[in-house]
Amino acid sequence: MQVTISVITVAYNAATDIEQTIQSVLEQTYPHIEYLVLDGASTDNTVNIVKKYETQLKWQSEPDQGLYDAMNKGLQKASGDFVLFMNAGDVFYQNDVLEKVFAQHTPDTDILYGDVMMVSEQGKKLGLRSQLTPHRLPEKLSWKDMRFGMVVSHQAFIARRSIVPAYIENNLCADIDWVIQCLKKSKKTLNTKTVIAGFQTGGLSRQRHRESLEDRYRVLQQHFGGRENFYNHLWIGLRAGWFKLSRKRQQRY
Repeated sequence: MQVTISVITVAYNAATDIEQTIQSVLEQTYPHIEYLVLDGASTDNTVNIVKKYETQLKWQSEPDQGLYDAMNKGLQKASGDFVLFMNAGDVFYQNDVLEKVFAQHTPDTDILYGDVMMVSEQGKKLGLRSQLTPHRLPEKLSWKDMRFGMVVSHQAFIARRSIVPAYIENNLCADIDWVIQCLKKSKKTLNTKTVIAGFQTGGLSRQRHRESLEDRYRVLQQHFGGRENFYNHLWIGLRAGWFKLSRKRQQRY
């Protein structure tokens, strides 16, 4: 059975990063890809770079209301069986990643997930996210695993388009809410045990860290309730402190 995937890239003033992402998608050996690029009316050279590849992808450039508004536009335009977001700066880890992932797909699979390699802005591989952060990738991912935060990377989370909701807007942690909602609807969630993407460190939530923590608290409270969410965040704080301490100790030796 032919399974199609819509890979969606949203970008704004991303001339430095957009081409490596486009090339990474176009170089995939998996043949059933719909590639969408949504630009937020960039004022740099982003659009000119995208136009170089316009015979191989679908694109538009128009003002939007921010990241998640643009991602919602991408979902509205997508027609594949599955969707995956690979935003400017993100790349597939290998050229045959999607081929390997969909070789494991079965008709009742709603979500396929894996790990990501964290990469510096200079392109240096830093290590797997599940090893470098406190967020351990679960062997069998469920929505309840998200109670302590984003344990799976957005770039390594492929969801059936028929179950995905729209992103909430004006919230830096809308991706956490989106993943939880997808997992709640999923009949079968498959760990592909594959490094799916190279994830460039930084991003909006990193740049606005305090605001992102407040938004995460609100999102998780909606799904887990006030009391449980309070105690979960106490644990998140303790875990973060312990993790930083253990990393410092490792660096000494």
